[in-house]
Amino acid sequence: MVRKCAGEARTVDVSKRPAVMATPIELEFRRPSTQDDATLSVIIPLAPGEAAPVRLLDILPESVEIILARGGTRASSMNRAATMASGKHLWFVHADTILSTDAIEALLARRNQEDAVYYFDLRFDGGPLMRVTELGVRFRCRYFGIPFGDQALCLSRDAFVRLGGYDERTPTGEDHLLIQQARRLGLPVLPVGPTVLTSARKYQHNGWFRTTWQHLRLTVRQAYLQR
Repeated sequence: MVRKCAGEARTVDVSKRPAVMATPIELEFRRPSTQDDATLSVIIPLAPGEAAPVRLLDILPESVEIILARGGTRASSMNRAATMASGKHLWFVHADTILSTDAIEALLARRNQEDAVYYFDLRFDGGPLMRVTELGVRFRCRYFGIPFGDQALCLSRDAFVRLGGYDERTPTGEDHLLIQQARRLGLPVLPVGPTVLTSARKYQHNGWFRTTWQHLRLTVRQAYLQR
C-alpha cells in the first residue's frame, strides 16, 4: 500500500528552483514497518494523474521506503521527494523501469561500499537496433562516465545535498546536470553491475536514427563540458 504522508524536510539548493512552480507536487509514501538510517528511499517521478507503476512497486522489497512524486516538473518533484525521504540513500527510478531481484540485491549490497553515484546498464524492450543502443549506452557510461536518468541513479542523501539536488531551472536534462556536478566535485560515477529493463517507446515514436543522433550530440556536449 502506498499512502500520503508527511515527514521531516531536508535542505536542497533553492537557487536551482524556478520562480514559479509548474503544478502542485503530491507525494505518496510506502514506508517500512521499521525505519533506521540505513533505509533505502526509492523515488519514482510520475506525471499528474499517471497510475502507480504496479509491476515496479510489486518487486520492491518491504524493507525500502517508496515515494511516488507527482506534479511540478520531474526535477522539482524528485527534489521535493528527496527532502522528505527518510533513507540514507536515494534511488531515483523511472516508472517504466523493470527491475530484477538481482539488480535490487546488487544495489543493496553495493550502496555502502563507496560514496558515489551508482547507475545500472540498460536493456531495452525493442528489436535488434536496440541491441546496438545498449552497447552504445554501455560505452558512453564506461568511457565518458555519463549515465542518463533512465539508468536508475542512486546516491547517498548527503551526496545529493552536496550536489545541490536536481536543477529545477531546466525543463529537461536535470539528470545530465546532476552527473556533471558530481564529476565536477569529484564524486565517482560507478556501475552497479546488473542491467535494468526500460521502454524503447521514445525510439519507436521519434525514430531510432533521430533519437540516437540526439543522444550522441548530448553525450559529446557533456563530455566537452566535463573536460
